[in-house]
Amino acid sequence: MPDWDYSGNGIYFLTIVTQNRVCNLGNVNNGKMVLSDFGKIVETELLKSFEIRDELFLDEYIIMPNHIHIIVILNNPNIGIDSHVDTHGAKPITESEPPKLFRLPKSISSFMAGYKSAINSIIDDYIDQNQLITQKFNRNNHFFQSNYHDRIIRNKAEYERIKNYIINNPNNWKNDELRK
Repeated sequence: MPDWDYSGNGIYFLTIVTQNRVCNLGNVNNGKMVLSDFGKIVETELLKSFEIRDELFLDEYIIMPNHIHIIVILNNPNIGIDSHVDTHGAKPITESEPPKLFRLPKSISSFMAGYKSAINSIIDDYIDQNQLITQKFNRNNHFFQSNYHDRIIRNKAEYERIKNYIINNPNNWKNDELRK
């Protein structure tokens, strides 16, 4: 959202999609998500991410075959709920100055960058340890798409609708717009 400070307190709905929408996180069986080894790594690292960050709280999540939905609560005690700057920490630019993007510490974008980087490294280690014949992931070949979808949850009704969407996502997989 333009002018929103993504290091500001709030409740965020995030969606992360695998590169090329490859279904390598598991599969849906009878309305239940069954995680692959990659999916288990993604889940373990997601949970660890919230253990090591005091400002972030995991509310609800689902790992699907090729994407993840997460509700994250960001609560920086020294920041108010209505903080505003440019989207994802981008500084305002002048005509004579090229754009310089940066991630604010303890922000949604900082969390996402760290999480995705960790996934690339840990899955690469898993590929090596298990001698898998598959392409490894790095700066040029990401496990997840480089971007992600975010939505600021603005009220209780929206929160309930999104939470129910996440919970029911496996049951609705056959009609999911992110399905290949």
